[in-house]
Amino acid sequence: MAFRPLGDRVLVKRVEEESKTKGGIIIPDTAKEKPQEGEVVSVGPGARDDSGKVNPLELKAGDRILFGKWSGTEVKIDGEDLIIMKESDVLGVLS
Repeated sequence: MAFRPLGDRVLVKRVEEESKTKGGIIIPDTAKEKPQEGEVVSVGPGARDDSGKVNPLELKAGDRILFGKWSGTEVKIDGEDLIIMKESDVLGVLS
């Protein structure tokens, strides 16, 4: 993929949720909500402060994250649905 986010933005790929509940009920595609969990594909260099110094991001490629329901901008790159969002839109990193 030939895409690199700028500034404090990250490129995220949604992680698909399970199609079954813990009780064994299968959820049809029409009833599923978009997952709010994803994997960081790439990160920008970081945000610049008032003096012009670049502050690196805490996230790195491969991190599994949680983000808000309406966070970011959905894009299609190389036929893959991805999201570009600011690091501040990320709620946390899953370990």
